[in-house]
Amino acid sequence: MKILLVDDEKLQLIRLLNTVKKVLPDSEILSYTNPVLAFKENENNLIDIAFLDIEMPEINGIQLAKKLKKINPKINVIFVTAYDNYALDAYKLHASGYVTKPVNEKKVKDELEGLRYDVELKPSKKLQVKCFGNFEVFYNGVPLKFARSKSKELFAYLIDREGAAINVNELNAVLWEDDDHKSYFRNLVSDITATLKSVGLDDVFIKRHNECFIDISKVDCDAYEYKNNNPDAIRAYRGEYMMQYSWPIFNDDK
Repeated sequence: MKILLVDDEKLQLIRLLNTVKKVLPDSEILSYTNPVLAFKENENNLIDIAFLDIEMPEINGIQLAKKLKKINPKINVIFVTAYDNYALDAYKLHASGYVTKPVNEKKVKDELEGLRYDVELKPSKKLQVKCFGNFEVFYNGVPLKFARSKSKELFAYLIDREGAAINVNELNAVLWEDDDHKSYFRNLVSDITATLKSVGLDDVFIKRHNECFIDISKVDCDAYEYKNNNPDAIRAYRGEYMMQYSWPIFNDDK
Protein backbone atom coordinates (compact mmCIF):
# COMPACT_ATOMS: atom_id res chain seq x y z
CA MET A 1 0.00 0.00 0.00
CA LYS A 2 1.34 3.44 -0.96
CA ILE A 3 0.46 6.36 1.27
CA LEU A 4 1.12 10.02 0.55
CA LEU A 5 1.38 12.58 3.38
CA VAL A 6 1.48 16.30 2.63
CA ASP A 7 1.62 19.07 5.24
CA ASP A 8 3.62 22.29 4.90
CA GLU A 9 4.18 22.44 8.68
CA LYS A 10 7.14 20.17 9.36
CA LEU A 11 6.28 19.30 12.97
CA GLN A 12 2.69 18.45 12.00
CA LEU A 13 4.01 16.28 9.16
CA ILE A 14 6.35 14.41 11.51
CA ARG A 15 3.50 13.77 13.92
CA LEU A 16 1.29 12.52 11.09
CA LEU A 17 4.09 10.34 9.72
CA ASN A 18 4.76 8.72 13.09
CA THR A 19 1.06 8.09 13.64
CA VAL A 20 0.48 6.49 10.23
CA LYS A 21 3.60 4.32 10.67
CA LYS A 22 2.15 2.93 13.90
CA VAL A 23 -1.22 2.22 12.33
CA LEU A 24 0.11 0.86 9.01
CA PRO A 25 3.68 -0.31 9.69
CA ASP A 26 4.04 -2.32 6.47
CA SER A 27 3.03 0.48 4.10
CA GLU A 28 5.24 2.53 1.80
CA ILE A 29 4.89 6.09 3.07
CA LEU A 30 5.89 9.18 1.07
CA SER A 31 5.92 12.48 3.00
CA TYR A 32 6.29 16.08 1.78
CA THR A 33 6.10 19.60 3.12
CA ASN A 34 5.88 20.98 -0.43
CA PRO A 35 2.56 20.13 -2.19
CA VAL A 36 3.90 21.07 -5.64
CA LEU A 37 6.87 18.73 -5.25
CA ALA A 38 4.57 16.02 -3.83
CA PHE A 39 2.50 16.08 -7.01
CA LYS A 40 5.46 16.41 -9.38
CA GLU A 41 7.25 13.37 -7.92
CA ASN A 42 4.12 11.20 -7.86
CA GLU A 43 2.48 11.95 -11.21
CA ASN A 44 3.31 8.42 -12.33
CA ASN A 45 2.93 6.81 -8.93
CA LEU A 46 -0.45 5.28 -8.08
CA ILE A 47 -1.18 6.31 -4.51
CA ASP A 48 -3.71 4.29 -2.50
CA ILE A 49 -4.32 6.80 0.31
CA ALA A 50 -3.40 10.48 0.57
CA PHE A 51 -3.44 12.40 3.86
CA LEU A 52 -3.50 16.06 2.84
CA ASP A 53 -3.35 19.24 4.86
CA ILE A 54 -5.76 21.78 3.39
CA GLU A 55 -4.24 25.21 3.99
CA MET A 56 -0.89 25.16 2.17
CA PRO A 57 1.01 27.66 -0.03
CA GLU A 58 1.04 27.53 -3.85
CA ILE A 59 -1.66 24.86 -4.04
CA ASN A 60 -3.92 23.89 -1.17
CA GLY A 61 -5.03 20.39 -0.22
CA ILE A 62 -8.30 20.62 -2.13
CA GLN A 63 -6.49 21.56 -5.33
CA LEU A 64 -3.88 18.84 -4.80
CA ALA A 65 -6.60 16.26 -4.25
CA LYS A 66 -8.21 17.21 -7.57
CA LYS A 67 -4.88 16.72 -9.36
CA LEU A 68 -4.28 13.35 -7.69
CA LYS A 69 -7.79 12.18 -8.56
CA LYS A 70 -7.13 12.86 -12.24
CA ILE A 71 -4.25 10.36 -12.02
CA ASN A 72 -6.14 7.82 -9.91
CA PRO A 73 -9.91 8.39 -9.61
CA LYS A 74 -10.07 5.77 -6.84
CA ILE A 75 -7.46 7.32 -4.59
CA ASN A 76 -8.66 7.62 -1.00
CA VAL A 77 -8.19 11.22 0.10
CA ILE A 78 -8.23 12.01 3.82
CA PHE A 79 -7.95 15.69 4.66
CA VAL A 80 -6.02 16.62 7.78
CA THR A 81 -6.73 20.11 9.01
CA ALA A 82 -7.11 22.32 12.05
CA TYR A 83 -10.24 23.85 10.52
CA ASP A 84 -13.69 22.43 9.95
CA ASN A 85 -14.93 24.92 7.36
CA TYR A 86 -13.77 22.80 4.41
CA ALA A 87 -16.12 19.90 5.03
CA LEU A 88 -18.41 20.82 2.11
CA ASP A 89 -15.50 21.03 -0.35
CA ALA A 90 -14.24 17.67 0.91
CA TYR A 91 -17.70 16.16 0.46
CA LYS A 92 -17.92 17.44 -3.13
CA LEU A 93 -14.58 15.78 -3.87
CA HIS A 94 -15.89 12.44 -2.53
CA ALA A 95 -13.13 12.42 0.06
CA SER A 96 -12.73 9.26 2.13
CA GLY A 97 -12.21 11.09 5.39
CA TYR A 98 -11.64 14.29 7.30
CA VAL A 99 -9.30 14.37 10.32
CA THR A 100 -8.93 17.37 12.60
CA LYS A 101 -5.58 18.21 14.14
CA PRO A 102 -3.92 17.16 16.32
CA VAL A 103 -3.96 13.68 14.77
CA ASN A 104 -3.78 10.53 16.85
CA GLU A 105 -3.96 6.79 16.19
CA LYS A 106 -7.69 6.51 16.92
CA LYS A 107 -8.60 9.26 14.46
CA VAL A 108 -6.48 7.70 11.73
CA LYS A 109 -7.83 4.18 12.37
CA ASP A 110 -11.42 5.44 12.30
CA GLU A 111 -10.91 7.03 8.88
CA LEU A 112 -9.08 4.01 7.46
CA GLU A 113 -11.95 1.72 8.42
CA GLY A 114 -14.34 3.84 6.37
CA LEU A 115 -12.37 4.26 3.14
CA ARG A 116 -14.48 5.02 0.08
CA TYR A 117 -12.45 2.74 -2.19
CA ASP A 118 -11.11 -0.71 -1.31
CA VAL A 119 -7.35 -1.08 -1.11
CA GLU A 120 -6.14 -4.53 -2.09
CA LEU A 121 -3.77 -6.37 0.20
CA LYS A 122 -0.32 -6.20 -1.35
CA PRO A 123 1.46 -9.53 -0.78
CA SER A 124 5.00 -9.34 0.54
CA LYS A 125 5.76 -13.06 0.14
CA LYS A 126 5.55 -15.38 -2.85
CA LEU A 127 2.93 -17.67 -1.26
CA GLN A 128 -0.42 -16.01 -0.66
CA VAL A 129 -3.26 -17.72 1.19
CA LYS A 130 -6.85 -16.52 0.90
CA CYS A 131 -9.17 -17.73 3.66
CA PHE A 132 -12.03 -15.24 3.31
CA GLY A 133 -14.70 -16.71 1.06
CA ASN A 134 -13.34 -19.96 -0.38
CA PHE A 135 -9.88 -21.16 0.62
CA GLU A 136 -7.29 -20.64 -2.12
CA VAL A 137 -3.50 -20.72 -2.35
CA PHE A 138 -1.51 -18.60 -4.82
CA TYR A 139 2.11 -18.51 -5.90
CA ASN A 140 3.06 -15.06 -7.25
CA GLY A 141 -0.65 -14.43 -7.85
CA VAL A 142 -1.27 -17.69 -9.76
CA PRO A 143 -3.49 -20.38 -8.14
CA LEU A 144 -1.47 -23.32 -6.82
CA LYS A 145 -2.81 -26.68 -7.99
CA PHE A 146 -2.85 -29.67 -5.64
CA ALA A 147 -3.20 -33.17 -7.12
CA ARG A 148 -5.85 -34.11 -4.52
CA SER A 149 -8.64 -32.02 -3.03
CA LYS A 150 -7.89 -33.53 0.40
CA SER A 151 -4.32 -32.27 0.12
CA LYS A 152 -5.65 -28.76 -0.23
CA GLU A 153 -8.00 -29.29 2.71
CA LEU A 154 -5.13 -30.58 4.85
CA PHE A 155 -3.12 -27.49 3.96
CA ALA A 156 -6.15 -25.32 4.82
CA TYR A 157 -6.46 -26.94 8.24
CA LEU A 158 -2.80 -26.31 9.02
CA ILE A 159 -3.19 -22.67 7.92
CA ASP A 160 -6.23 -22.41 10.21
CA ARG A 161 -4.13 -23.69 13.13
CA GLU A 162 -1.66 -20.83 12.56
CA GLY A 163 1.60 -22.75 12.76
CA ALA A 164 0.67 -25.14 15.56
CA ALA A 165 2.02 -28.68 15.19
CA ILE A 166 -0.89 -31.08 14.61
CA ASN A 167 -0.62 -34.83 15.06
CA VAL A 168 -1.76 -37.34 12.46
CA ASN A 169 -4.66 -38.63 14.58
CA GLU A 170 -6.24 -35.18 14.80
CA LEU A 171 -5.78 -34.56 11.10
CA ASN A 172 -7.27 -37.96 10.26
CA ALA A 173 -10.32 -37.19 12.43
CA VAL A 174 -10.85 -33.78 10.80
CA LEU A 175 -10.45 -34.92 7.21
CA TRP A 176 -12.35 -38.21 7.42
CA GLU A 177 -14.19 -38.00 10.74
CA ASP A 178 -14.25 -41.51 12.22
CA ASP A 179 -12.68 -43.40 9.31
CA ASP A 180 -9.03 -44.42 9.47
CA HIS A 181 -7.12 -43.19 6.43
CA LYS A 182 -3.63 -42.97 7.90
CA SER A 183 -2.10 -44.83 5.00
CA TYR A 184 -3.74 -42.45 2.50
CA PHE A 185 -2.61 -39.53 4.66
CA ARG A 186 0.97 -40.22 3.53
CA ASN A 187 -0.13 -39.59 -0.06
CA LEU A 188 -1.49 -36.18 0.96
CA VAL A 189 1.78 -35.28 2.64
CA SER A 190 3.68 -36.29 -0.49
CA ASP A 191 1.32 -34.26 -2.67
CA ILE A 192 1.70 -31.09 -0.57
CA THR A 193 5.46 -31.50 -0.43
CA ALA A 194 5.74 -32.02 -4.18
CA THR A 195 3.39 -29.14 -4.99
CA LEU A 196 5.32 -26.66 -2.86
CA LYS A 197 8.68 -28.00 -4.02
CA SER A 198 7.66 -27.41 -7.65
CA VAL A 199 7.65 -23.66 -6.94
CA GLY A 200 10.69 -23.70 -4.66
CA LEU A 201 8.73 -23.39 -1.41
CA ASP A 202 9.19 -26.82 0.13
CA ASP A 203 10.23 -25.22 3.44
CA VAL A 204 6.69 -23.91 4.07
CA PHE A 205 5.23 -27.33 4.98
CA ILE A 206 7.07 -29.23 7.72
CA LYS A 207 6.53 -32.92 8.62
CA ARG A 208 8.22 -34.28 11.72
CA HIS A 209 7.62 -37.73 13.16
CA ASN A 210 3.87 -38.03 13.78
CA GLU A 211 2.95 -34.37 13.24
CA CYS A 212 3.12 -31.56 10.73
CA PHE A 213 2.70 -27.78 10.59
CA ILE A 214 3.05 -24.68 8.43
CA ASP A 215 5.82 -22.10 8.78
CA ILE A 216 3.49 -19.10 8.83
CA SER A 217 6.39 -16.65 8.53
CA LYS A 218 6.65 -17.68 4.88
CA VAL A 219 3.04 -17.00 3.85
CA ASP A 220 0.78 -13.99 3.38
CA CYS A 221 -2.68 -14.75 4.76
CA ASP A 222 -5.73 -12.47 4.90
CA ALA A 223 -6.95 -14.10 8.12
CA TYR A 224 -3.61 -13.47 9.84
CA GLU A 225 -3.61 -9.87 8.64
CA TYR A 226 -7.15 -9.45 9.99
CA LYS A 227 -6.00 -10.53 13.44
CA ASN A 228 -3.09 -8.09 13.14
CA ASN A 229 -5.64 -5.28 12.66
CA ASN A 230 -4.67 -4.63 9.04
CA PRO A 231 -7.46 -2.28 7.81
CA ASP A 232 -7.38 -3.80 4.31
CA ALA A 233 -7.99 -7.29 5.72
CA ILE A 234 -10.72 -6.02 8.06
CA ARG A 235 -12.56 -4.52 5.10
CA ALA A 236 -12.08 -7.72 3.06
CA TYR A 237 -13.80 -9.92 5.67
CA ARG A 238 -17.50 -10.40 4.90
CA GLY A 239 -18.27 -13.09 7.45
CA GLU A 240 -17.25 -15.95 5.15
CA TYR A 241 -14.25 -18.16 5.95
CA MET A 242 -13.04 -21.27 4.05
CA MET A 243 -16.59 -21.76 2.80
CA GLN A 244 -15.99 -25.05 0.97
CA TYR A 245 -15.16 -26.91 4.20
CA SER A 246 -17.47 -27.93 7.07
CA TRP A 247 -15.04 -27.70 9.99
CA PRO A 248 -13.69 -24.08 9.98
CA ILE A 249 -14.84 -21.59 12.62
CA PHE A 250 -13.17 -18.22 12.35
CA ASN A 251 -12.56 -16.38 15.58
CA ASP A 252 -12.90 -12.76 14.49
CA ASP A 253 -12.16 -11.26 17.91
CA LYS A 254 -9.25 -8.87 17.50
